[in-house]
Amino acid sequence: MRSVTGWRELRRRAEKVPSWAYDLAIALGITAISLSLSHDRVPAGWSGADTRGTLLTCAVNLPLAFRRRAPLPLCLGTLALWTGYVALDYWPVVNTLGPLLALYTVASLRPLREAIGCALLLAAVWNFAGTTGEESSWATVLGQSVVYAAVICGFGHLARKAARRNVQLAELAEQLRRERAGAERRAVAEERVRIARELHDVVAHHMSVISVQAGLADYVFGSDPETARGALGTIADTSGEALVELRRLLAVLRVEDGDSLVGAPHGEQAEFVPAPGLDRLPELAERVRAAGVPVEVTVTGEPHAPPPGLDQCAYRVVQEALTNVLKHAYPARARVAVEHRPRELVVTVTDDGRGTDQPVPSGGHGLIGMRERARIYGGRVSAGPRAGGGYEVRLTLPV
Repeated sequence: MRSVTGWRELRRRAEKVPSWAYDLAIALGITAISLSLSHDRVPAGWSGADTRGTLLTCAVNLPLAFRRRAPLPLCLGTLALWTGYVALDYWPVVNTLGPLLALYTVASLRPLREAIGCALLLAAVWNFAGTTGEESSWATVLGQSVVYAAVICGFGHLARKAARRNVQLAELAEQLRRERAGAERRAVAEERVRIARELHDVVAHHMSVISVQAGLADYVFGSDPETARGALGTIADTSGEALVELRRLLAVLRVEDGDSLVGAPHGEQAEFVPAPGLDRLPELAERVRAAGVPVEVTVTGEPHAPPPGLDQCAYRVVQEALTNVLKHAYPARARVAVEHRPRELVVTVTDDGRGTDQPVPSGGHGLIGMRERARIYGGRVSAGPRAGGGYEVRLTLPV
């Protein structure tokens, strides 16, 4: 593990080094090797190293430090200087690396036709150098010039294609990132629509209660003042809760005419269908058990009487978390813990994850919906793998 971390750190530092620094180091290295080779034992028939030869060697190789800025002029200049070096009867092998690198740079940065032209010039200079010596036959020199030029040109062209593919992949990755961000925004908008439709039941319930109590207060206002006062008190409490729900609803309301409410049984009026809450967790757990996942439900603390919308939010988060257990961790065991605190309602859904080691994707619409529900009520949702294995979803809502 340490070796992998060290290698990543080394690679990260290497990526920060500018390209001109690498080019300068390569140019200095090739120049040093060429000068060292020129002072070795020179084959018979060639001139030994002197001041003029040393200056020409430096002129051929040192400009390679700027090979990325002007690859074509640099290649042509390097070949011209190498030709002059050979024409002065210096050993051609001394300055072979520089022209080969210049040809590779043209092939990797410029169009293929320019690379082919430079490759032909390199082959011509190579044959000129071979004909001035007596060590190799003409066929051998011709074969070397063609093969070396073709291989270097081919490698450079492949590098150019790979670089272009990398650019295209980077653009595609950016496009996918934008599309994913747009998909997440659409998912949030769709989830807000669904939440608004569900909250419609809560608001309709409040309005129905207010309407009935107002009619009762009006009916008994003269004959039974105490009952009328009680009805007015109920109206005040219910209207206060309704106003709170409406404030939350207006932020996400997208209900269109003709839309049916989610979860309304067939043949029943949606306005009178009660929204599910934590009191229906045993029914939800029983359904999940029937699907093959053992579920344990525990409730601690003194139960509150939370607003219907908040109660429904907690229920839906538990429902989505248990659905994810069925989808991603089956077979597994799940546990639902409801903790009533003085100022908070904390609901935790955990599983042992025996079916898979892969966590629920963080970009899924299920988790987006959970977090959106909790945000409306000022709460938060955290989800992630557990240290001992499995997965945990934790909802915290202020009461």
